[in-house]
Amino acid sequence: MKKVDRCSVSALLVVALLLLCAPASAAIPPYDPLLVSEEFKPETVDLAVDDEERERQIPLRVYLPAEDSSAPVVLFSHGLGGSREGCAYLGRHWVARGYVAVFLQHPGSDASVWQAVPPAQRIAAMREVAGVQNFMLRVKDVSAVLDQLVRWNVSKDHALAGRLDLERVGMSGHSFGAVTTQAVSGQAGFRGRFSFTDERIKAAIAFSPSSPRRGDPAQAFGSVKIPWMLMTGTKDLSIIGDTDLESRLAVFPALPAGGKYELVLHRAEHSAFADRALIGDREKRNPNHHKVILALSTAFWDAWLREDGEAKTWLDGEGPSSVLEENDRWQTKCEDKSESREEKADADTGADTNDRSR
Repeated sequence: MKKVDRCSVSALLVVALLLLCAPASAAIPPYDPLLVSEEFKPETVDLAVDDEERERQIPLRVYLPAEDSSAPVVLFSHGLGGSREGCAYLGRHWVARGYVAVFLQHPGSDASVWQAVPPAQRIAAMREVAGVQNFMLRVKDVSAVLDQLVRWNVSKDHALAGRLDLERVGMSGHSFGAVTTQAVSGQAGFRGRFSFTDERIKAAIAFSPSSPRRGDPAQAFGSVKIPWMLMTGTKDLSIIGDTDLESRLAVFPALPAGGKYELVLHRAEHSAFADRALIGDREKRNPNHHKVILALSTAFWDAWLREDGEAKTWLDGEGPSSVLEENDRWQTKCEDKSESREEKADADTGADTNDRSR
């Protein structure tokens, strides 16, 4: 018979009693990118950047977190015909998670394009401004805003003084805003002749991304150096620029490995990433789409702007599957891996055919 050490047994009993008596609050809750305080009410400040060199004023809506200390900054660029007031569900959630969310408004491709136009002429009016000229204005708006944020952050009496951690800047946008985001966060110009990359941007999310109309996607996206997250849907088509799903899905395969992610929401239309339905929508809006968008975007910011290890583990592991629906598709290109990790049973990229994906 094996001899039992009574002292060891006593010690084990003491440890067990301590564990049983320990308060439940001592346990560390698991990482949850959707967790926010129900009592928090976001503060918004409407500002404008005066770009004297271009004689251009850029309206902003800034969502400020409760803490007065400096916080990471996330920029958002609206789609064609939008404004700084759009996609407020993103701003409200990101600020509740402790980010300063700066929503840009781009004159010339904002809501002013269609507001005074008869409904039957609005699509044509927006098509007229969806070109290179406004693209150039937009990418320069981003750098102008970042320049002004630097100045405001050190201005003693400004509302943003000391509130901005400009070493941790994220960029995001929807549709035309996604095109803007891609351009300023690493996409190469046609045949490498142009670059609009702003090195101050450390991570980027493109809602409804798209490939360039000319050139090879590998050339455009193969040298992206920072983490990117792409979000689209199997019904994500644009009636303005005639962008199809093939163009959206061509971006991810062209990206190099290392912090790259793609979400394809089942039956999600272009408006799924916005606050409300758009003209021409045919699908019923799915409430889970916004839940997924908020969870994945927040985990991405936490992982790559805050360098939160738990967020990265959640994002690279089983976390996304806890919010995705059966037919959504999620894939990643992790660091030091040449092949993507894809939660999907087949490689079909056709619209609405990935029924076995996750």
